[in-house]
Amino acid sequence: MNFITVRNLIKDYPLGKTTVHALCGVNLDVAKGEYLGVAGPSGAGKSTLLNILGLLDDPTSGELSFDGVSITSLSEKKRHRFRRERIAFIFQSFNLVPVLNAYENIEFPLLIQKVKADERKQRILQLAKEVGISEYLDHKPDELSGGQRQRVAIARALVTKPQVVFADEPTANLDSTNGAAVLNLMRKLNREEKTTFVVASHDQVVLNEADRMIHVVDGVVRNA
Repeated sequence: MNFITVRNLIKDYPLGKTTVHALCGVNLDVAKGEYLGVAGPSGAGKSTLLNILGLLDDPTSGELSFDGVSITSLSEKKRHRFRRERIAFIFQSFNLVPVLNAYENIEFPLLIQKVKADERKQRILQLAKEVGISEYLDHKPDELSGGQRQRVAIARALVTKPQVVFADEPTANLDSTNGAAVLNLMRKLNREEKTTFVVASHDQVVLNEADRMIHVVDGVVRNA
């Protein structure tokens, strides 16, 4: 059963007097519970595709639907609610709130979802243990290494128990040991919770985890 359906997706960016064609008529189906790898060279359109699928950016044209719901026809308010309740994003650049410590950064989306305090604490402590940051929960982002910040960002994304996770180079700032731990956690959620993952990476170790892989080249999606 398809969970994500994309048809004729186009994304253009104006650049001076020219137009950059970032995505050129993308068609894509992602099954519910699938672990999809997205490969391709830098500048090919991987991040643009993930940003649109994750409802962080709007396409120039085309259709996008989740679980039978047409996203492109929703109001901005409903799109925001849909993203908040069902989607999580792991950013390569972390996007942590600098004035909050690690615990508070992970807790933030749960507060928005109005999850009860006991449930919030249980989820945060469990995920912190699984990604190896339990001893850093009282540290603010500028007191953490790049790898530690990435693990906080991953815990923040997964703590809401989303239906789908979009990850842009999720292990880029991690050593091999911590990278393997993060991949194992993502795969565990995929298998046990049936969470759908769409993961863009240059790392073949990351892509090897995928059930299926696509290539993005010059704004066009090709099957591996």
